[in-house]
Amino acid sequence: QVQLVESGGGLVQAGGSLRLSCVASGHTFSTYVIGWFRQAPGKEREFVAAISRFGGSTWFADSVRGRFTISRDNAKNTVYLQMNSLKQEDTANYYCAATTLYARDSGGYNYWGQGAQVTVSS
Repeated sequence: QVQLVESGGGLVQAGGSLRLSCVASGHTFSTYVIGWFRQAPGKEREFVAAISRFGGSTWFADSVRGRFTISRDNAKNTVYLQMNSLKQEDTANYYCAATTLYARDSGGYNYWGQGAQVTVSS
């Protein structure tokens, strides 16, 4: 089992940047694919990005590709989501999640953090 805690959310102007962190507990962090999802008010949770167990593969939603990057430091049990060129439509609660097999559907993830709010102003 793994527990996940997100941090780094906040308020930023359009065009700005934020970096989210997802810190995991436990000694088996490298066995998990880590994904980031987001959910805006009144909308369904949507896939943002994911990274393979040792970082060799990454996946992105079309809406963030080229603006967001994802990385991980297994020695620190941490995954990062670097968000650049932020747009108002990026405003949402961002969640990290863990799974043993890559998926773009939230149902494929077993463990979830509590979320971090990102608000992009005009």
